[in-house]
Amino acid sequence: MKPITLQEVAMACCGTLHGNPDAVITSIVTDSRKAGKGSLFAAIKGARVDGHRFIPAVAEQGAVCVLCEEKPDTDIAYIKVESTLVALKGIAEYYRSLFTIPFIGITGSVGKTSTKEFISAVLAQKYNVHKTGGNFNNELGVPITLFGLEEEHEVAVIEMGISGFGEMTRLSKMVRPDICVITNIGYCHLENLGDRDGVLRAKTEMFQYLSADGTIILCHDDDKLRTVTDYHGIRPTFYGTGNDEYRAENITEKGLDGIGCTLIHRSRTDDPDDNARIDVTIPTMGRHNVLNALCAMAVGTQLGLTPEEIKRGLESFENVGSRNHIIKTDTLTIIDDCYNANPTSTKAGLDTLSKLGGRRVAILGDMKELGADEIALHREVGAYAKEVGIDMLVAVGPLSEATAEGYGKGAYYYATVERCIDRLKRYLRPGDTILVKASHSMRFERIVEALS
Repeated sequence: MKPITLQEVAMACCGTLHGNPDAVITSIVTDSRKAGKGSLFAAIKGARVDGHRFIPAVAEQGAVCVLCEEKPDTDIAYIKVESTLVALKGIAEYYRSLFTIPFIGITGSVGKTSTKEFISAVLAQKYNVHKTGGNFNNELGVPITLFGLEEEHEVAVIEMGISGFGEMTRLSKMVRPDICVITNIGYCHLENLGDRDGVLRAKTEMFQYLSADGTIILCHDDDKLRTVTDYHGIRPTFYGTGNDEYRAENITEKGLDGIGCTLIHRSRTDDPDDNARIDVTIPTMGRHNVLNALCAMAVGTQLGLTPEEIKRGLESFENVGSRNHIIKTDTLTIIDDCYNANPTSTKAGLDTLSKLGGRRVAILGDMKELGADEIALHREVGAYAKEVGIDMLVAVGPLSEATAEGYGKGAYYYATVERCIDRLKRYLRPGDTILVKASHSMRFERIVEALS
């Protein structure tokens, strides 16, 4: 973090400073264990833990100051605010203003993290990239991500996730993106957003703080995104599998070895000689990753990378966390994709599984936050698994009973993860390829651990 003074911090969050205004901080943390020399500790009142209780500890650890809602009992400089969470957003907005590097904001119902990793891998061929780590993409995570920016960073790739209206406005106010990326509009957070039209409205709130000469990059394969024609005179750049400015040809699935394709940038001059073509092997499974690669190509081209640099970046891509992570045991091939799930991403996972060898087994759990149509959507996923030729389906969780019903004969249903683990191995055979996927709250990593 660039050094900033306590006076700057207090002014950014409209707080009352009790301490030396010229004192300097070099980090802002919300985890008391990370507080130390040069740090400001933000004491957040959470649902289970109140960060104010850790103020004495961070003072002993050498923290410079605390951001708090109550006067500390400990002798330490402090900035008092009405809401620590709100104050953090104000500080993050100020801190972001200290940078003139390009900021890329990424959102979408599915594939935000994978697309962020594709874009970062490409841009890293030319720039020193700062990117969102882990799942720090919400109204607390984005400020923490921004505070991680250092003087040497040349571009920032920021993932932005929401669950309701207004959140994206607050996130984009902090990030102030120069390039806005939206991957798709799916069936996520419908209990708050109503339907996919609501999801579209919520996601496109990002444009409100797009820089005046900024760029909008959207997936044309998505029926909702293709309705976006312009925003204040900014015409979107589209990528997709049709005749788009960025498109793909010669898509060849190579199983566990990834997917080959030719990526094409069709110049707006309509001169074929100006078109760029990149033959690439994407080192991860699934046709949907061709779209992620196209998006990264579009961002890379916008920021001046050559086709050779883009190709090198795409072929260096690595999955993170439980996202299409391949685990091979002595007898099984496991696709650990249990970080999260919704109908769109689960169908994509089933498509990938259907093209792999061995007996194909899908272990699917509840997909949360789907609103009033949640049962119908689970049943639809089960029917889709049968349609694409999945040999066996195991459904886990109260909502997933409908998934088993949609699949019909050949499905197994368990109410809990524990019951599934207890019974599962008796049905598996050597050579099986198994997709494990559910919403994160289902904790399907326990199934992956049991299998591997």
